[in-house]
Amino acid sequence: MPRNRFLLVGLFLIVLAIIYYSFFDSGNTDTPMVTNPETYRLEVAQKRKDKENFFRTSSESPFTDKSKFKSLSYFNPDPDYRVAARLEPFADKKKLVVHLTDGSEEVYEKYAHAVFTIKGELCRLLVLKHENTLSILFKDKTSGKETYGGGRYIDFSPDDVKENRLIIDFNEAYNPYCAYNHEYACPLPPPENTIPVDVRAGEKYVEIN
Repeated sequence: MPRNRFLLVGLFLIVLAIIYYSFFDSGNTDTPMVTNPETYRLEVAQKRKDKENFFRTSSESPFTDKSKFKSLSYFNPDPDYRVAARLEPFADKKKLVVHLTDGSEEVYEKYAHAVFTIKGELCRLLVLKHENTLSILFKDKTSGKETYGGGRYIDFSPDDVKENRLIIDFNEAYNPYCAYNHEYACPLPPPENTIPVDVRAGEKYVEIN
């Protein structure tokens, strides 16, 4: 009996391992659990309120005439747009020339590809590194319609990467400063970073005259 028991335990562990690697290594990732959706929505709302206050008061705001700024426009917070991604790092440091909205260029480091599923669509986006910030510059089917045509950004700290995993929260997607002030030059998303679905999360775009 003990021998059979050990055999069953061994088989059970093998099955668990197969399930684990099949799930994570296929890019078929689930939405990370939000233990309290209402608390999560309140936290997102507070971050948005803080950002609007910064735009309204800071000397670093893209709005030079702050009397015209009332508020930003957002999709409602939705935990379904918070996804777990598997990272595929580059073996060697690779550079990418990124075009800016004013026609100039900047050099970024190709950090990794992020593989995840969103709204049933398997996606693979390039994660870039500039100075000490990781960024995903992307477009989706809302770009140029409900959201800024030049694309949106999500930023991360290198500390956000855990064992080649990264939580990507599209509720934090934001417009670059050049969306509100043409004096800014902003990097454009690489062509490969176009998501083939409507990402109805994060910041919308309403022109503020």
